[in-house]
Amino acid sequence: MAKRKRTVAKKKKVRIDQTGRVYIQTTFNNTLITITNADGDVISWSSSGKMGFRGAKKNTPYAAQTAASDAAKVAYELGMRRAHIYVKGPGSGRDAAVRAIYNSGIEIESINDITPVPHNGCRPPKKRRV
Repeated sequence: MAKRKRTVAKKKKVRIDQTGRVYIQTTFNNTLITITNADGDVISWSSSGKMGFRGAKKNTPYAAQTAASDAAKVAYELGMRRAHIYVKGPGSGRDAAVRAIYNSGIEIESINDITPVPHNGCRPPKKRRV
């Protein structure tokens, strides 16, 4: 039986600029932070679950703060100094994540809320009767 050679895919080298984007997605269960360069290539990411929080503790502002500071620290060490922040979702960790990014040394240029708002789209589910 012939042996197959394993090929390892080379990791794409990401170009890191002084300015970038920070995407904060907060849900009722978790907080996801993704830091990208100006082209949209991911530099670093983190989440409340990645930081070791489980269950109901994942949706706390403290969990969002630790996740944001972890991702921002990696981006700061790679050379990012300014960022545009895009916040999405209804979770409780929105403000804490923005504050943690600012405290890590990254200068905030703008904060945009990109939470999707339905313009009377889908019909909502019927009310729960207990």
